Amino acid sequence: QVQLQESGPGLVKPSQTLSLTCTVSGESITTGYYYWSWIRQPPGKGKEWMNTIAYDGSTYYNPSLKRHTSISRDTSKNQFSLQLRSVTPEDTAVYYCVRDSGAVLGGTLDAIPDWGRGTPVTVSS
Repeated sequence: QVQLQESGPGLVKPSQTLSLTCTVSGESITTGYYYWSWIRQPPGKGKEWMNTIAYDGSTYYNPSLKRHTSISRDTSKNQFSLQLRSVTPEDTAVYYCVRDSGAVLGGTLDAIPDWGRGTPVTVSS
């Protein structure tokens, strides 16, 4: 029974860096063959895949995102993190961390089995 919990600031100013952390319990983030990802959903819009880190540390990014993003992990804490630099109000969204078996890399999100609750982030001055 894997559980994911997002944490981080709820408000970020434009041009700043958003950093979010996903704490995972019930399963090691190094267990093959699982993939750990960040998904976001702006108000009134659909969900969007942002990036992924695999069980072996490989990373994958959505090329449609022009702002500088990164994903990393701390295996000792069983956590992985999102960094989104130079944010704008268009980055306002609910941010989710998720786990699946890699299908997320194909662009389909409806089959992702395990989601965090999501954390709302507002970008505003």
